[in-house]
Amino acid sequence: MKPFDYARAADRADATAQAANSATFIAGGTNLLDLMKLEVMTPDKLVDINRLDLSEISTTDDGGLRIGALVSNSDCAADKRVRSDYPVLSRAILAGASGQLRNKATTGGNLCQRTRCYYFYDTSMPCNKREPGSGCQAMNGFNRIHAILGASDACIATYPGDMAVAMTALDAQVEIENSAGDIRLVPIQDFHLLPGDHPEKDNILEAGDLITAVILPPPVEGKQIYQKVRDRASYAFALCSVAAVIKMDGDTIASAALAFGGLAHKPWRDEAVEELLVGQQPTAELFDKAADRLLAEAHGYGSNDFKIPLTRRVLISILKEATQAGAAV
Repeated sequence: MKPFDYARAADRADATAQAANSATFIAGGTNLLDLMKLEVMTPDKLVDINRLDLSEISTTDDGGLRIGALVSNSDCAADKRVRSDYPVLSRAILAGASGQLRNKATTGGNLCQRTRCYYFYDTSMPCNKREPGSGCQAMNGFNRIHAILGASDACIATYPGDMAVAMTALDAQVEIENSAGDIRLVPIQDFHLLPGDHPEKDNILEAGDLITAVILPPPVEGKQIYQKVRDRASYAFALCSVAAVIKMDGDTIASAALAFGGLAHKPWRDEAVEELLVGQQPTAELFDKAADRLLAEAHGYGSNDFKIPLTRRVLISILKEATQAGAAV
């Protein structure tokens, strides 16, 4: 591991000022430390933010929840308000990593975790995300876990997290404070980026930006489901995951929010799919149309071609369960 300096932030202003001067935040460190050991990331200085006052879950004025950036994944998943009003979020968090890692991993850090692309982790291989302009070995290599949606000629890596997929379906917002003390709210759907020509940039954070919280809107009605397909039952990243929040009005779909993990460089949400469903009665034909729309521009790269039919089956299964239409379709 490359030598580095270490400091503890006295407060938010101190933390963001140090980060604006090239320091890297560390909280749980469950992803960062692995990357440092492999010298994929080589920060000159770490600034520890664990003593900042960002560890509370509180109710917002409109009845939503404010989840502090330092709330552990375990505490978030176990919170009674999350379990009762946002069960899709609790289930998504519990589907990720191990209990030990969830005890250390934080809300803000989880959002910022980096891809698990094999070639990104292997510094002997070319990787545009790790070293812009060097190439993408995954394109013609082993790409079983890689993207089928939203990829570019520069990168086909996927975002590996579960929590952010559920938060995307819930229309969460990310609260960010910069080194000038300004605070902004960013819809989580806009927080992560597609690779385009700059796959080295995972999200919209700039130097000095600190995630301070995630804001959930007031609880929504409807059935909430999180389904994760992976190679083994635990401690594995999604080949395909779906977070669904679907409300029925009699035998008609009144509202639908669907977010997908394991398919793209960011949690994937296609509003055209949701619009196709709303106002319709659940049928096999409708579900097939929804899958056709979602996968219209899907593209496999060899080892991950199976993800296209897999995603179709997972989506249809989720829609059947959410609309309680399994027997009808």
